[in-house]
Amino acid sequence: MAKRVLTTESGAPVADNQNSATAGVGGPLLLQDQHLLEKLARFNRERIPERVVHARGSGAYGHFEVTDDVTAYTKAAFLSEVGKKTELFLRFSTVADSLGGADAVRDPRGFAVKFYTEEGNYDLVGNNTPVFFIKDPIKFPDFIHSQKRDPFTGKQEADNVWDFWAHAPEATHQVTWLFGDRGIPASYRHMNGYGSHTYQWTNEAGEAFFVKYHFKTNQGIRSLSAEQGAELVGKDANSHQTDLLQSIERGVAPSWTLYVQVMPAAEAVEYRFNPFDLTKVWPHSDYPLQRVGRLVLDRNPDNVFAEVEQAAFSPNNFVPGIGPSPDKMLQGRLFAYADAHRYRLGVNHTQLAVNAPKAAVADNYGRDGFMATRNGARHDKNYEPNSYSGPAQTDTPLSAPLAVHGWTGTHAAPEHTKDDDFFQAGELFRLMSEDEKARLVSNLAGSLSQVAREDIVEKNLAHFAAADPEYGRRVAEAVRALRED
Repeated sequence: MAKRVLTTESGAPVADNQNSATAGVGGPLLLQDQHLLEKLARFNRERIPERVVHARGSGAYGHFEVTDDVTAYTKAAFLSEVGKKTELFLRFSTVADSLGGADAVRDPRGFAVKFYTEEGNYDLVGNNTPVFFIKDPIKFPDFIHSQKRDPFTGKQEADNVWDFWAHAPEATHQVTWLFGDRGIPASYRHMNGYGSHTYQWTNEAGEAFFVKYHFKTNQGIRSLSAEQGAELVGKDANSHQTDLLQSIERGVAPSWTLYVQVMPAAEAVEYRFNPFDLTKVWPHSDYPLQRVGRLVLDRNPDNVFAEVEQAAFSPNNFVPGIGPSPDKMLQGRLFAYADAHRYRLGVNHTQLAVNAPKAAVADNYGRDGFMATRNGARHDKNYEPNSYSGPAQTDTPLSAPLAVHGWTGTHAAPEHTKDDDFFQAGELFRLMSEDEKARLVSNLAGSLSQVAREDIVEKNLAHFAAADPEYGRRVAEAVRALRED
């Protein structure tokens, strides 16, 4: 086998990769040592700005196979027939911590899927919880700031975390999820994934439906207690990455079954609560789960930086038959995600291998910018319309139009007859076993008791009491006991 030759980035062979060029033996380094300067300059730049949220992540390739006919609801080609398979990449992540954070911590998990469909890439960006803390994107930067490191102390502060939640009663449902048993998954393989937002499906007849995605783990739900999580972090801070990597390398391919809840668009207006409110779930008794297919992960990335760190997901990457809903948080993310990637990775990040379409061809008038690799031939035009046979519009919308009416302005979300910030949090509490309730109360009290200001504590206790009197009383008693110690 021929010996491979080490070269510079311009392809020139490297004569010596062990010694820098100097002015004589033991003398100062020479500016002319192109190989040394290139290596040092590349090393200085081999990290890119980490994600503000979802920085700590793991990913894998796999496929999605349709198992049930859903063509009555969507014309999406990758869902068009039973047995059809589509290649995909899935990235798991924690939300609040940095790239160097630990895996087994109490935090929501990102669950982002990129389907490489024949009609272009479809990105489904979700979490391992069906709800979220807030319902309006204008509050998102403030929410994340409250959960991140304090600018002065340089660490997460309980006062900031709970002060924000004290002023965001709609967070009570997600806080109950987060501090319950599923707040620390045992691994990425042993948790569910959710689209969380409400999306629109449109069928060939143009009929519109609103849907919610549920990826149910086929490995079974497994979670860690606070004590187990702390112990695991001490043993292996990369525990979830280790588990995912090793399971796939052993040939144990993790899988999830995708279900959807389907609401005819006409029913959304009169539904008893706002179906586009990200802090609420749709009861399964109203809209049962309907099976769609099976997602399987069977190949690890060859390079974590190139394929996990540079993976860019954006919920505005739709395909024909799938579109947005009036969910305000989703509407904000349609802009924010793509903009974050343009900042981190550059305007041409969609040309990177992990982000580029695989079963379709990207053909548009985007040119130039940093790291452009697809600039067209000499006679290709960079404007449209043109008379030079460039790509043209189809005149066929991807999804059905959304009706709008009323005056422009900064409006609160429309309220339906049964809208409430606390009812579903109370339902979740009442569904728990006694042991689950005890652990939830202990987890909440352990965090809330660290807050210095009593008024912040009392505001949050009032939220739990509004969800369920027993819930509020038990958390109050537990916090009091810890603060008196």
